[in-house]
Amino acid sequence: MAHDVLSLGQVRIHSGSATREEAMKEAADILEAAGAVTDAYFDAMRQREETVSTYMGNELAIPHGTNETKAAILDSALSVVRYDGGVDWGGEPVTFVVGIAGKGDEHLEILSQIAILFSDEDEIENLKRARTAEELFGMVSAAGV
Repeated sequence: MAHDVLSLGQVRIHSGSATREEAMKEAADILEAAGAVTDAYFDAMRQREETVSTYMGNELAIPHGTNETKAAILDSALSVVRYDGGVDWGGEPVTFVVGIAGKGDEHLEILSQIAILFSDEDEIENLKRARTAEELFGMVSAAGV
């Protein structure tokens, strides 16, 4: 990564659950607060989700905008939120919601790093055991994201 796309303030852990809509809104809000997207990005995420689910398997969803809404992206950034109560993602159980905003083609590189991290079941169990946002941030950062 050319620059850090993830900071501690963009990582959260919730003990409860959320709806898919709430989880996408939180992802978009974190990215907006980081200065990576405009307030139009949440709608872009919703459009993408209506076309194709961003559920990736292994309790992971990666909401992101559509190609048509690239103007809403100001910079590359990630948000990582763990919902211990789970999120019903169109019928699929999700624990981790990773919001992505990628300037240019950077989102492809970021997506591949996330995919590698979440393809390892032991790694996922470790991420689920992190007790604090700091711990979770450290694990994701250590994975080269």
